Amino acid sequence: MSHQRFDDRFDDRVDAGKQLATVLASYAGRGDVLVLGLPRGGVPVAAEVARALRVPLDVMVVRKLGVPGWEELAMGAVASGGVRVLNDRVVRAEGVTEAVIEQVAARELAELRRREIRYRGHAGAPEVAGKTVVVVDDGIATGATFKAAVQALRQQGPAALVVAVPVASAEARASLEPMVDAFIALRTPSDFRAVGQWYTDFAQTTDEEVTRLLARSRDE
Repeated sequence: MSHQRFDDRFDDRVDAGKQLATVLASYAGRGDVLVLGLPRGGVPVAAEVARALRVPLDVMVVRKLGVPGWEELAMGAVASGGVRVLNDRVVRAEGVTEAVIEQVAARELAELRRREIRYRGHAGAPEVAGKTVVVVDDGIATGATFKAAVQALRQQGPAALVVAVPVASAEARASLEPMVDAFIALRTPSDFRAVGQWYTDFAQTTDEEVTRLLARSRDE
């Protein structure tokens, strides 16, 4: 795919989730399947997937560790369950000290726990041992935060790990696919620049929306 056409884009995250659910039909109605959305933007997508498949929905909270002064550059990430992943290449290139890493990690872990409590009323990772876990986001650019989520989940003994996203960069697919049992992306465009490029409506998802979608899933 060398040029983006208008109809390549998803209307919004709900539309993306409905389309994603159609290729995950083999997981429908299975008692061993759990769908995890990465907040915030992955949760509306995951909610549609979980609803279509008739399986439980939860969240996997992941926080990027940004280089101080250049926070958009990820030097690693932390995830539910206390897992920390570092990008050694970025750490070395930017000369980030261990003390700075610890400071940034402590701040992001505090935010991670705040979000977990806000979203589901308690901190900690969801129960995934022995389950087929489908991890959903609205898209993957670099894959740094997703790697943290995958490594955190692997430590808890799932039967299988599936990554499912509407769109992913070729770089992210190449780095993540060997780490999971299945990698599903509806789009892996050659001209990928940003996740939002592939949505007509890419409005920011709020904490309130995440909490509402999780509550609705529990009630269904």
